[in-house]
Amino acid sequence: MPTFVVPGAELAVELSDEGGHPVVQLHGLTSSRARDRVLNLDLGRGLSGTRLLRYDARGHGKSTGRKVPADYRWERLAEDLLRLLDTWFPGERVHGVGPSMGTGTLLHAAAREPDRFVGLTLMVPATAWQTRPAQAANYLAAAEIIETQGVGAFIALAREATPPPATVGAPETVPDVADALLPSLLRGAALSDLPSHEAIARIDVPTTILAWSGDQAHPLSTAESLARLMPQSSLTVAHTPDDIETWPEILSQDVARRG
Repeated sequence: MPTFVVPGAELAVELSDEGGHPVVQLHGLTSSRARDRVLNLDLGRGLSGTRLLRYDARGHGKSTGRKVPADYRWERLAEDLLRLLDTWFPGERVHGVGPSMGTGTLLHAAAREPDRFVGLTLMVPATAWQTRPAQAANYLAAAEIIETQGVGAFIALAREATPPPATVGAPETVPDVADALLPSLLRGAALSDLPSHEAIARIDVPTTILAWSGDQAHPLSTAESLARLMPQSSLTVAHTPDDIETWPEILSQDVARRG
């Protein structure tokens, strides 16, 4: 498994090269390529005939990281992404896909280099703008719980949350992050937000937004705001696990249409 060195970390990267359009797939906070597969969020499993780049964000999965909260801000993760694209797909326009933190990373990268992307498939956008401060407070409280009571207490607390209807029956998983790094990742998330409304409105590429209902950490208000702001966007909302099963085919159609 190749690694890619960025300031402060080594990223674990894999390329499924079947020729065709370049696609980059990201994952969510505390997750990884492997965990997203278990959670049924690995939409790239439905792709064929593409050059699909997957990687674990710094501090996640098989990638390394430091105990530096600022390293995990979405702006910093976007810098990592753009470095990866410069190396694997130099000079090419890429289709980007990813959930939650992955969506935040993609939007920051596209705001910085809009010509880098031919299209986006944004999954379950997280809290942003007016809903972000309350979620940031949750992340800071969780970091304190981990440091004072241990990761087990954090996981037990997460189990008490009611899952979104579309994820009912999904396997139970735990963070794919080293225990020692988890507080820094959460504090980095607390420092993060989406780009401004004005910056989002300038991302003028075909964009599919895939959201689900009943999730305070990934509220429909963010997805709906993105759909209003982005000039070439469409919004699809999942209410059941069967709805989630359609998402890989939606990504396949997005890539075929926009490549």
